[in-house]
Amino acid sequence: MSNLELIKKLAGAWKELPASQKQVYEEAKNTDWKKYGEQLAAYKAQLTPAQAAALKEERRKLLAKRRSLRAKRELSLLGKPKRARTGFNIFLSENYQESEGISPVAKMKKLFDAWQKMSPSQKQPYLQLAQDDKVRYENEMKSWESKMIQLGREDLVRSTKKRVRKKPAETAQKAATAKAPSDGKKAKLKKSEE
Repeated sequence: MSNLELIKKLAGAWKELPASQKQVYEEAKNTDWKKYGEQLAAYKAQLTPAQAAALKEERRKLLAKRRSLRAKRELSLLGKPKRARTGFNIFLSENYQESEGISPVAKMKKLFDAWQKMSPSQKQPYLQLAQDDKVRYENEMKSWESKMIQLGREDLVRSTKKRVRKKPAETAQKAATAKAPSDGKKAKLKKSEE
């Protein structure tokens, strides 16, 4: 009997149990829960403020990860198309089984080195397949987004504005000008503005 079948059988037995017999288990649960609360309070009381902050941060990260996984699961249930693959991803999937290596990491490293050594003409078929996959992804996303709008889930639709990526030189220049020291003069307000 598998674990799932066993759990289903136990759940069925629990549902059929009368409330008077369930009461014993409920009381045991409540006493255990109180004992756990007392132990948790004692544990938290002996923590230093830094340890308590680290524990709180760890919990926040765990909850954020859970929310992220739920969101991804929801998107896959709604049929969101998979992202377009890159030329390297296509090369990797075609050659992974034949590659030599003890571990998956070693195989990936060898394939990455092989990809780096390939000439642009050798990479061209993979890059063309990647372009075709990108077109497929865009078409599927457009139809999926229109379906989501019809279902009233506009929150899942991508923004229509395209983000402009700043070049590293522009970003560094803006950061330098923002950090530039002022000459110490304060802007004086006009008497009418005061």
